[in-house]
Amino acid sequence: MDVTSHAHAPSRLGIFGGTFDPIHYGHLRAGEEVAEALGLTRLWFMPAAAPPHKARPGLTPFEARLAMTRLAVGEHPVLAVSDLEGGRPGKSYTVETLRHLRRELGPQGELYYVLGLDAILEIATWKDYRELFTLSHFAVLDRPGYDRSHLWTVLRGEVHPEFQELAGGEGFTHPSGSRVLLLATTRLDISATRIRTLARAGRSVRYLLPETVRRYILDNRLYR
Repeated sequence: MDVTSHAHAPSRLGIFGGTFDPIHYGHLRAGEEVAEALGLTRLWFMPAAAPPHKARPGLTPFEARLAMTRLAVGEHPVLAVSDLEGGRPGKSYTVETLRHLRRELGPQGELYYVLGLDAILEIATWKDYRELFTLSHFAVLDRPGYDRSHLWTVLRGEVHPEFQELAGGEGFTHPSGSRVLLLATTRLDISATRIRTLARAGRSVRYLLPETVRRYILDNRLYR
């Protein structure tokens, strides 16, 4: 499902952004578990058109990455796909996406932005990063090799000194009321970089991603 009109936006919406070059089972399983844990009405996988932090030579064109994401998500009852960032010129800044969605959802709608611990530890490099925490809640996924304890230092030192800890070590609360929630999801040792490397070498990528995506890669000779 593509979401191009937000006139009937869900009341509890999650945004899972990324390059998805290509999307794989690690992304999909994380999305499934986040949607369930947070009781989301919808979780939108949102491919970045021009990612400011992951720009690299040879980035697969947006339309191909969007097509693979559509194929992977299919007709899931909660997970969906949005092409919102593809319709905006220039870099795909998260703050601009969240401003847009906050307007569409209105004051009553809940918005959750999903990202990895590695990404939020570098949040001070993002455009208008302090404003992000007034627009959305954050769902933070563990990443191998990154320490959760560093997040407290980043949030209070870089974002706002009045962040408060939630009971039970579940996360933190911004003075605006937005929460930063720490979620433990199943860690699948799959990476898009590894998939691209295997594909370039002519090796199998079967069982690392949905079969529909594997066929798309082969049919369109991606990563060669």
